[in-house]
Amino acid sequence: MLTLMDIGESLGRIGSAIMQPLYWAVSGIIVFFHDLLAFFLNPDSGLTWTLSIVLLTVFIRLIMMPLYAKQLNSSRAMQALQPKLEVLQKKYGSDREKLGQETMKLYQEEGVNPASSCAPLLIQLPIFFALFRVLSSASTGQNVHGYWLQRDPELVHSLSHANIFGAQLSGTFLPINNGFGATQILATILIILMTVLMFFQQLHMLKRNMPPSALTGPMAQQQKMMLYLFPAMYLFTGLAIPIGVLVYWLTTNLWTMAQQYFIIRNYPTPGTPAYVEWEDRMREQGKDPRAIEERRANKARKHAASAPVVTSGSDTAGHAVVARQHSTRQTVRSSSGERQVVVRRTQPVHQTRSARKKK
Repeated sequence: MLTLMDIGESLGRIGSAIMQPLYWAVSGIIVFFHDLLAFFLNPDSGLTWTLSIVLLTVFIRLIMMPLYAKQLNSSRAMQALQPKLEVLQKKYGSDREKLGQETMKLYQEEGVNPASSCAPLLIQLPIFFALFRVLSSASTGQNVHGYWLQRDPELVHSLSHANIFGAQLSGTFLPINNGFGATQILATILIILMTVLMFFQQLHMLKRNMPPSALTGPMAQQQKMMLYLFPAMYLFTGLAIPIGVLVYWLTTNLWTMAQQYFIIRNYPTPGTPAYVEWEDRMREQGKDPRAIEERRANKARKHAASAPVVTSGSDTAGHAVVARQHSTRQTVRSSSGERQVVVRRTQPVHQTRSARKKK
């Protein structure tokens, strides 16, 4: 038992050491925005700190856009491979080992890494966690995280005692010590807005960007449960969250909803109602939807899907002629002893008939 406790403490120290640079960066950004706004507004005003939190959230989401774009392109590349993956599943469905080998071979040939669509999300999670911890600790003034806030206790005191609309940014809905006041009213408004935004965000995703096959069966039931479960979690957990952190959550939900609308409109999932409308818009603009999808999928590939074709000019009809002379061909053969032998043949360079006649 003691060993398990020691292991837990060691992992906790490692996790804390990993998060310290993120705490440092997040605290520095919020202090920067606060000092910038302090030139025009009261430094101790709740409005100043609220705008600092909003600007911090927007700044973090902006610098994370390249990660999200990489995740989106990787998802597109995986979707482009679905027909080929289905062929492999039908061909090797009974042989799991062979199916795995052929699937990995397909990924290598296409230059697609299935884990690349998850990596950006895994990178984002520590950043969001650091943002939450810094704001939560600074709002309450207890166990403050982040060097730039720790070095200036007056800033922490200013943030934890700042008021907006008569409610403290460090205040929470529960417990209700001094009666139902401005803190509870503002917390209720923020919690309701967060819950409604979360619900409509998931509903919009479910109706506009989900293929019909995903709306039936067990997966559809899970989606419907999540549609109501996540907003309910926001509704109950928000009662004990400081108002300063609720402002961050509301700003994040607004950004996510706007980002989702843009993506569903311009990068919809194939086979969905939004995708059909997107195809119609592209055709109305004289563009080829399939060519656009192929270009998007290729952005996530490490190399082109097929090797370049070397040409040596064109024929009388203007068509490209493939250069076959002086090319090396490689063939792998198995001998009787089950040993593989690599055979290479080099095509010699031949002169044209007219060139030979001149000699």
